[in-house]
Parts: sequence; C-alpha cells; structure tokens
Amino acid sequence: MSNPDLVDESPAVGVAALIRQRLGECSPAERRVARALLASYPAAGLGTVAALAERAEVSAPTVLRFLSRLGFGGYPEFQRALRDELAERETSPLTAYRASERSGAPPEGALSRAAHTLPEAVAGTLAELPQGELDAAVRLFADQQLRVTAAGGRFSGLLAHYLVLHLMQVRGNSRLLPVSPVERTDMLVDVGKRDLVTLFDFRRYEEPTLALAREVTSRGAKVVLFTDRWLSPVAGLAEVVLPGRVDSPSPYDSFVPALALVETVVAGLIDRLGPVAGARLKAMEAAQQAFGR
Repeated sequence: MSNPDLVDESPAVGVAALIRQRLGECSPAERRVARALLASYPAAGLGTVAALAERAEVSAPTVLRFLSRLGFGGYPEFQRALRDELAERETSPLTAYRASERSGAPPEGALSRAAHTLPEAVAGTLAELPQGELDAAVRLFADQQLRVTAAGGRFSGLLAHYLVLHLMQVRGNSRLLPVSPVERTDMLVDVGKRDLVTLFDFRRYEEPTLALAREVTSRGAKVVLFTDRWLSPVAGLAEVVLPGRVDSPSPYDSFVPALALVETVVAGLIDRLGPVAGARLKAMEAAQQAFGR
C-alpha cells in the first residue's frame, strides 16, 4: 500500500477527481470518454486524441468537448495536467525532504505550519467532496445485509482499523482484513455480492491493492475507496470514491483530512441508521459489561 508523502501545496482537484465530479453533467458519449479514462488512468489520456476516442468508441470531437467541459483549453493542456499529476503522485518523503533541504530552512516553526496547513486541508477536502459520493457511501454502509471488510497500507491501515472499530459499534458485521496470509485467505475466500470492501489507498499506490480490488469486484463485491486527490488506480473499479487532500507540515502526507472523511461518513451513517444505531450501541455496552471489558 501507499506511504504517506508530502503533497504539492496546490489546492487544485486532481484530474481524475474532476472527471468523477463532472460525470453527472456529461452526455452519454462523454460519459464513455470518462469511463475509458478512469478505467486506465492516467495512461489512457497520454496517447493521441484518436487513440482515446477509439478506446471510448466515440469521435475525436466528443473527446475534445468532454475536455472542454472539464475546463481544459485543449488536448495538450489536458496532457500537461496529467504529466504534472504523475510527477506529484511519485513524490516520496525522501524526495520532499531533499527538496526542503535545497530550499533552505522553513520560514516558520512546525506549530505555525500545522496551524496553517491542516485546517485548510480538512476544509478543502470537505468542500470538494461531492455530496453524491458521500450519500452513496453512507447508503452502502447502512445496508446491514452487506458484510464490510476494510484494508489499508502500512500507514493508512490505521484509518481502516479506526473505521472498522466505529462500524462494529454502530452497525456490526464489519472486520479488518488481516495481514497473515492464512487468515487473509480465509476472510476473502467467500467474498461475493453481499460484501462491501473498503480500501484506503494513497499515492505511491501499490499493485496488490489494485489486484485485491480487481478480484473482489470480479466476484460481485462493491468497493468504497478512500484516497488522495490524484485518485488511486482502484478508483476505476470503485462504487464510491472519497478523495481527500494530503497537505502536511512535514515531508509525510497528512492523513488528518482522510480521518475527517472517515468521521464524516460515520456521522452520516449514525444519522441514517437512527434508532438502529442507538440499539446497537446499547447492546455493545451491555455486552462489554457482561464480558468484563
């Protein structure tokens, strides 16, 4: 899975996130272009206009109309944005640290940087989150017929664990995917249409996460993805994508905005479940007392 990295301080929404945001405004032909891009992102956009049009089974003018809808002045501008994004996606903590060394000491201390950066990152994340994606995530988590399995990476696994602990409290039937191969296989062997797999994947995305998403979706499971503004490759397979900023006062990407997204989803879930969540919390408290912890 991904390692946290330093984000470019630009607040711009990533191209893939922008595509998903504008899907509802598109014509059917333009939506085919969007799906073709997301299914093989960003590679599908780095070839020629003709190649993308062929992949989407539309005309070249349709591709250009779609890009105009996104706000690009033409195909070269769109490709420059993709290439810039690729460079940002590959940034590592070491790269960011070396860049800060070259630029000299920070003009302010860690506390001042954090006080400026983190609130803006959270506010921007929540402002940019499409309401429809949040509503769709809440609907899926509220479906208690769906078994929830969550997984993350070396760092983002903490977010997956945090989410599962909340889901255990308010809806049950939720579990964290273990690291042990035997336990992991046992948990995944019967994944199917009644499963909701929640993945946390941030830049420097790892192939095993994408492979997991491909396998579970091929078996009929739904995927909810928490990711960054550039969007993990898993976004092309996910039912719901919840992107967040990762702006940080250090060379590591911050998961503070992603944590805010998790807590927003949990709050929406409790609102949607209503008395069901209250009954579950009451039962959990009683069980905790009965079993001694």
